[in-house]
Amino acid sequence: MVTGMSTVELRRLLVEHRLIGILRGDDHEAALRSIQTVARAGISLIEVSLTGRDALALIARARRELGDEVLVGAGTVLTADEAEGAVAAGAAFALTPALGPGVDACVALGLPVVAGAYTPSEVVGAGLAGAAAVKLFPASQGGVDYLRALRAPFPHVDFVPVGGVAAEHTTEYLAAGAVAVGVGGPLFGDALRGGDQVALAQRARAFRRAAGFDEAVNG
Repeated sequence: MVTGMSTVELRRLLVEHRLIGILRGDDHEAALRSIQTVARAGISLIEVSLTGRDALALIARARRELGDEVLVGAGTVLTADEAEGAVAAGAAFALTPALGPGVDACVALGLPVVAGAYTPSEVVGAGLAGAAAVKLFPASQGGVDYLRALRAPFPHVDFVPVGGVAAEHTTEYLAAGAVAVGVGGPLFGDALRGGDQVALAQRARAFRRAAGFDEAVNG
């Protein structure tokens, strides 16, 4: 089974969009509203973590109802079964918190994957496994200085810091050479529990500005 996006295409989209919105939630209606809100504000790469309730059903519904408005991927893909489920649900890409069976299965299935790694050995392992990019996780542990240190021996690796990335960190990570950042709680806040969508849109625009996008997007 082969998905519609290539590893090269995912790399291009990461460079182009610079931001991945990461959500974990049990309320599908609130999640869909939140995805639409951030997409209208200009963040249209979305990861739905498989740790949420019926996450695969949410991915399938988002792909069906939102269409080309967003590009939805599966997050926290740890096993071969989860990789197969992500493909069946229509996920366009995957992210993992670590190396392992999930990464191997995504590559085998043709689902482009951003593989989780933290140490230099894990960064090498992600490349050998065929990952499209490296999810530097948890990024907050070493911060921007650690990303700079990793990029010295790995200047050609596409790093995507994830974990505790606030808007004020986004500019710093991108300036230090990250191709994109993954943002979860600091972006979505309480919106996934029925919170204020206007405030969510404001946060999304703040992340866009931090990522270097100055133009207004759909108000």
